[in-house]
Amino acid sequence: MDNFQKEIDERANLALSNKFELLLFRLGSDQLKGKSELFGINVFKLREIVPMQTITKAAGMNSPLLGMASIRGQFIPVIDLPAVAGCVPETGLNLLLVTEYARNTQAFAVESVDNIVRLDWSQVHTAEAGIGGRNITSIACLDTDKQGSELAMVLDVEQILYDIIPSSRGVEPEAAKPRAFNYRPGAVAIVAEDSKVARQLLEQGLKSMGIPALMFNTGLDAWEKIKVISQEVQAAGESIHDRIAMVLTDLEMPEMDGFTLTRNIKRDPILKTLPVVIHSSLSGSANEDHVRKVGADGYVAKFELNELSDVIFNVLETAR
Repeated sequence: MDNFQKEIDERANLALSNKFELLLFRLGSDQLKGKSELFGINVFKLREIVPMQTITKAAGMNSPLLGMASIRGQFIPVIDLPAVAGCVPETGLNLLLVTEYARNTQAFAVESVDNIVRLDWSQVHTAEAGIGGRNITSIACLDTDKQGSELAMVLDVEQILYDIIPSSRGVEPEAAKPRAFNYRPGAVAIVAEDSKVARQLLEQGLKSMGIPALMFNTGLDAWEKIKVISQEVQAAGESIHDRIAMVLTDLEMPEMDGFTLTRNIKRDPILKTLPVVIHSSLSGSANEDHVRKVGADGYVAKFELNELSDVIFNVLETAR
């Protein structure tokens, strides 16, 4: 029991050292490349892996939504992941990856599971245009050697769910509340988010709040920009708050995750008073504990833009 608890604690604490665990799985032969590609998903988003269940297809459901399955007494939607990725399973859809994203539960049908690997986020890179298309957010290099050729494609699950399940689109903010967000004229929000659809939604949400934003695909890109601005304001004798109103960051990102980005900001004597809000599809008490440990000022689950508006308002008021 002690060893089991130690393993749980060790896995949870990976998030505090820019590391994570990736479940590797296969979807069959790629229709364009004619070979079996390796895909990955963060273990933190995985609730369980179960054999293929009986699927009940309701009226109006179309591919790649297979239907609903009863798993441990809960009816959840099942998505044909090979169909989404343009693959053809060689042995069929054999397993279901039951996942939790943004407070919703769904299952992804896959052909097979390989294993779990432990990686540093520096081993994960933003997918280049044309490599993975709409549903690939990043590429994980599984070799510690940067020249290694063993790769896994990390799916943009937020994009997939937004495209397939209508309920995930209910993110438009309500009519703007009659209040002003407290930040200095000319200051912007720094936003770090690797999912394309999440970036679009956040940009729209911040625009509705009247907060200008600079958008970045990775935590590292955001951190590099923050450091440049810090140097500029010090040289000009200004306050960091004159240029940056707040930082809004995802947790899972190539090259540098949101925990590391937040910790870097809060440890810097010039930047530590910047409000930082974490916006993530990762849920659970372990992640919320980590949010507190790294000093973030707020946490919001995707895609709760109305809740995000309240959190941003409160952290900016507190920062004042």
